[in-house]
Amino acid sequence: MLIDTRQIPDLSIIDTDLCVIGAGAAGVTIAREMEKHGIATVLLESGGTKPDRATGDLYRGENVGIQYEFAGGHRSRYLGGSSNCWGGWCRPWDEWDFRQRDWVPDSGWPFGGAELASYYDRAHTVLQLGPNRYDPDYWVQTDGTRNLKRITLDPARIVDQISQFSPPLRFGVDYRHELAAARHVRVYLYANVVDIQTDNPAANVRQVEVRTLTGLRMTVRARRFVLATGGIENARILLAANSVQPAGLGNGHDLVGRYFMDHPRLNFGSIRFSDAYRQNMLYDIKFHYQNDAVSAHGKRISAQFGLSEKVQREEGLLNARAWFRSIFPGETTEAVNALFRMKRRVSRMDVSSHTFGGDLLEMLKHPWNTTLFAAARVMHLTSLIRDVRFEVIVEPQPNRDSRVMLSDQRDALGMQRVRIDWRLGPLVRRTFDRTVQILADELVRKGVAHVELHDLLGDRPWPETLEGTWHHMGTTRMHDSPRHGVVDRHCKVHEINNLWVAGSSVFPTCGANYPTITLVALALRLSDRLAAEAGRPDAMAPIEAATA
Repeated sequence: MLIDTRQIPDLSIIDTDLCVIGAGAAGVTIAREMEKHGIATVLLESGGTKPDRATGDLYRGENVGIQYEFAGGHRSRYLGGSSNCWGGWCRPWDEWDFRQRDWVPDSGWPFGGAELASYYDRAHTVLQLGPNRYDPDYWVQTDGTRNLKRITLDPARIVDQISQFSPPLRFGVDYRHELAAARHVRVYLYANVVDIQTDNPAANVRQVEVRTLTGLRMTVRARRFVLATGGIENARILLAANSVQPAGLGNGHDLVGRYFMDHPRLNFGSIRFSDAYRQNMLYDIKFHYQNDAVSAHGKRISAQFGLSEKVQREEGLLNARAWFRSIFPGETTEAVNALFRMKRRVSRMDVSSHTFGGDLLEMLKHPWNTTLFAAARVMHLTSLIRDVRFEVIVEPQPNRDSRVMLSDQRDALGMQRVRIDWRLGPLVRRTFDRTVQILADELVRKGVAHVELHDLLGDRPWPETLEGTWHHMGTTRMHDSPRHGVVDRHCKVHEINNLWVAGSSVFPTCGANYPTITLVALALRLSDRLAAEAGRPDAMAPIEAATA
């Protein structure tokens, strides 16, 4: 059932078994599982079914670290959450991404990758992917067509890996009818959680306070609560819930908001392919993205390169992924940026403060750049390629001082806005440089391409072209000890009996691949836990008794 919170009586009190805060990929996944188990669930969503500027403005905040965009255009505050601006990339993490590595301080999960194997299988169904197989030989043969040919390099140094594309699935669109028809799940739209209220000394959550931008107030009481609002907002809400614990809920060891991570991205070098590889689309991020021409077994795919586990260990590096990136006419111009924003509007994504008229005027002022770029991108015209570079994404090193904090500024609901201090350590810098150096050496040695590397980072400051990938992770990290993590291995907040956290904020380390499939797998795992909790003998005790 979908309910517009703005239309219910002021000061309403809603009782339920489970309250899930946030209707993105994690929250919707949990709600769907609860419906299957017949567990009464309230799902709270800040926005409606499409973006609006007033709701989107609640994401705005301060940046005090590396230049970082995290608000309008990079997160979606309406039903479906960030799946509304997701490209669909999917690949389970490498086994070593879960391990503790001596050369990466604070690395490792409380469990290994095998723990998520069955949940990755289920996540494939949720995300409408193909089989849970990622071995390149299954998807692409070495002697494939000219534009879809596998490049085999020295496997002791370089591995090539396959990713699959979800359609991409939009949780608020693809599962809206299911949520609307649900018998046990009530979805409250335009419902902003402004406080999580507990008993004293914060052993149990009693209720959450909800407000709409129109001024209505609502209280939700439940036996169990799940916070699933994303890597930035999860920390914000916990820090703001400070009436009983002044530092915020779950923050007894000053960890909430710390270890904020995103995958940094940069381009390097200039690549000239030999004739045999010149039109190969398989590894080129400009051509394989959601392209039917790059598909196998009925699914769109891409391939990328990474350093082997052996090389990472020997050189003391982080994980990384590298693609080729063709450069088209008009690249990085304001006209092409306006074109991308137009595309986002068509997909109903937030486009920040830019107006439709302003973007249209910018495109009309520079028709040549706009037309040539669009033609190259849409029609896959390799003849228009002006250069080819490496695009590299590196695993962020866990950094306690990279964090989400509360600002002195307040939003329209009276909540403190966020202050982001994104930091990247020297190991990230060295991983960028060594990844492209080793990959370039192998491409030259195998006769695939001639490569010029003239823009390695070395010790120079981070370039202005550095950007994140809007994978907000790590701010409520998982660890068996409350001294080192906000949640335990089951995603329950340490020392609070009935509060769990879902989503990528619980990741202690995050590899170099995309977070969505892993956060969905974790949400399915948490759903099984919550269903088991609901079956306990005390599960149906009155709410007041259960939370007293």
